[in-house]
Amino acid sequence: GLKQAIMHKNIIILFLFFYYHHSLIAQYAEHVAPEFIKTIQFLGSTKQSQLPIIRLGEKVYLSFDALNGNEADYYYKITHHDFDWRLSDLTKGEYMDGFDDVRLYEYSNSFNTLKGYSHYTLKIPNRDTRKLTKSGNYMVSIYNDDGELVFSKKFMIIENKVTVAASVKRARNLENIQTKQVVQFVIDSPNLILTNPKETVNTLILQNSNLNTPITNLKPQYTIGSQLIYRYDKEASFDAGNEYLFFDNKDIRSGSSSIRKIDLTDIYNTYLYTNSARFERPYTYNPDINGNYQIRILYPTSDISIEADYARIHFKLQYFEDLNDKEIHVYGNFNNYTIDETTYMKYDSFSDTYTNQILLKQGFYNYKYVVVNRDGTIDYGAISGNYWQTENDYTVLVYFRDLGARYDRIIGMGKTNSSIINNQ
Repeated sequence: GLKQAIMHKNIIILFLFFYYHHSLIAQYAEHVAPEFIKTIQFLGSTKQSQLPIIRLGEKVYLSFDALNGNEADYYYKITHHDFDWRLSDLTKGEYMDGFDDVRLYEYSNSFNTLKGYSHYTLKIPNRDTRKLTKSGNYMVSIYNDDGELVFSKKFMIIENKVTVAASVKRARNLENIQTKQVVQFVIDSPNLILTNPKETVNTLILQNSNLNTPITNLKPQYTIGSQLIYRYDKEASFDAGNEYLFFDNKDIRSGSSSIRKIDLTDIYNTYLYTNSARFERPYTYNPDINGNYQIRILYPTSDISIEADYARIHFKLQYFEDLNDKEIHVYGNFNNYTIDETTYMKYDSFSDTYTNQILLKQGFYNYKYVVVNRDGTIDYGAISGNYWQTENDYTVLVYFRDLGARYDRIIGMGKTNSSIINNQ
């Protein structure tokens, strides 16, 4: 009996460990929005990506549509986080002037659309949250009237204390030279002394602002004067991917180069041309917006954000490889690179293709297809391939926590693009 009890106890401990471990990780991840929340756009001053990286004092703009259309009340909270996205030790008063947990009072209802929705906007700082005073990782979380978390989004605030010179190289070893891109960089800190940088400095490298595929574990290899040098090869290499596919349904009633046909049921249905796998084809340059999307309509009169309609986008893919229990998903920033049941491509034996339909607001969209393994890891290149020539944006962020300091500052940022890749 004792042996069984001990075993039982160990199983419980093991279960608790896994449960705790996973809930911890879940706590640092962005909370994915429910089905009726769509078109979450989160932009900094450049209005480019879905991951705003702003300087102290600059604004971020969050907007989203609620498709259940009942003008519900939503509230926002802002939290400050460490490098690894745990909650930081700072109290609200230490990183914020003013207060949060305030209702979003700017919203308007859709106008002249078949699909009704309410469009909400939030600008930070604002009259309640007057200023965010520290650099570092932040998360804004949206709650409903019952205090339940609806979704959350990450953003970063940087101070300009160091310069970061980054460049993209081809991989050095022959095995990866055709498929990977390597990011090398130098941090120059003439005015801020970075004591013991192997302990106090952390770096984050992002490809196309995608927080799902970061490189975070690099330490400076050596120091020259005020410079920290990072010239890794394998450790700083990203799969180069391929240019994204796209469609544009700004004219919701007529087709375009990527749209095969359109019909009207309860709302407009946009049928895309069938895509096929690209991993064995030669690379072709095709300008994309690196996974992003832009809301646009053909003849805007006053406000695109409430005049754009929603259409059911029908995706179709031919893929003849054996999947062995793996799944195919459609992937892009239209839902913040989330993989879930809404992105799942279902096999249709009649047409021998994989199909899916997603409700998306009118505009220009990038997307690609990825293979998702049983353990949830993603094979980004299985369908579209990896080509060293692919145009990708890279961002390097430098985090610094001085000995005895209580939070991780972001003291600099470098940007580069693989269109100026070189082999040296």
